[in-house]
Amino acid sequence: MPDRDPMPGLLLLTHSYAPDSTPPARRWAAVVGELRAAGWEVTVLAPAAGDRPAGRSVGAHGERIVSTRTLHRSASGRNGRFLDAVVHALQCIPRGLVLRGPDVVVATVPALPTVVPARVVATLRRLPLVLEMRDAWPDLAREAGLGTGPLGRLMEIVVGGAQSSADLVVTVTEGFARTLRSRGVGRVEALANGVRLDGLRELPAREREAGSLHVLYLGNHGESQGLERMLEAAARLRSQVPGVRVRLVGDGTRREALCALNARLGGAAEMLPAAHGDEARRHYEWADTVVVALRPDWASFRHTVPSKTYELLGIGRHVTAQVEGEGADIVVAAHAGHVVGPTADDLAGHLAALAAAPDSTTPDPRARRWVAEHADLTTIARRYVDLLDRVRRRR
Repeated sequence: MPDRDPMPGLLLLTHSYAPDSTPPARRWAAVVGELRAAGWEVTVLAPAAGDRPAGRSVGAHGERIVSTRTLHRSASGRNGRFLDAVVHALQCIPRGLVLRGPDVVVATVPALPTVVPARVVATLRRLPLVLEMRDAWPDLAREAGLGTGPLGRLMEIVVGGAQSSADLVVTVTEGFARTLRSRGVGRVEALANGVRLDGLRELPAREREAGSLHVLYLGNHGESQGLERMLEAAARLRSQVPGVRVRLVGDGTRREALCALNARLGGAAEMLPAAHGDEARRHYEWADTVVVALRPDWASFRHTVPSKTYELLGIGRHVTAQVEGEGADIVVAAHAGHVVGPTADDLAGHLAALAAAPDSTTPDPRARRWVAEHADLTTIARRYVDLLDRVRRRR
């Protein structure tokens, strides 16, 4: 009998993996499940998290997980997160060089330092490298002020070089894929973040009277979102339309500053800690409209789509989108809500108009159908497996 082909193997280097509930963790749970179903061996190098301590363990799909130790500095802001990423990256190099079986190396970015061990391991083991660019790096680094100084310039050179030399670059938006192709990066594919529709139950609209409106933001409280505008809008509406209630739920590097600003503005918004699972669903049930926001002064955000957008389309919540470019186009195409201008005045005027018209936040069933056609995570995961198999066979 002829020898059977050996089982293909994938080595994934990521900054977030199950039991994390982040968008990359959910995405890779779906992809790894499809890879395992297709007969792949999968090894994941990720920082220890939750009930998964440092060391080796087996994941939900039978994948091998090697968890690295971190300094647990992520909560201390941008520098703390970067330091944790560096510590993780340094541990990935020796582990990646001795692990058995990979045919393809994949690295998710951010965190930026993950690029280094992925490229080292792929080069020394003569394996194809796939880069998943979850944000518009290095463009976003320059806009955030991370590209200044020797370290910033070095990271820009490293990321740009890895993009050019990778066997495949996967982006989460079409816009950034076009940007990379225009720079001469070959082999670029766009695969949206997406959601698993089979795990999302639609929510009925809350019955409300004219003048009443529940406004929710649930997600990261970082520099990228520009949530100061939401707090300023809430303060202006408190006296103009007192039936508008604004709630921000989440955590991030700007949360402390946002809480302080909210206090200075008289506490017009309710500030609550991060929520997941059933607790997050209760917040969505409370809401009439959910805000997705990106700051308007970073050009790379024109081809960035907040990952929460797909979830909102799937559960049937009206979206107030304070975004531009590709994110705004999706909300319009899916008939999911309204796109508003970039200022606090724009947002306040929009919310006042929604409050005056109770039918304005009724969910449109076309939004969920749009997700089924364009952003169902099961379909995206299967496309990812096909791409990885092609990369493996090319080598």
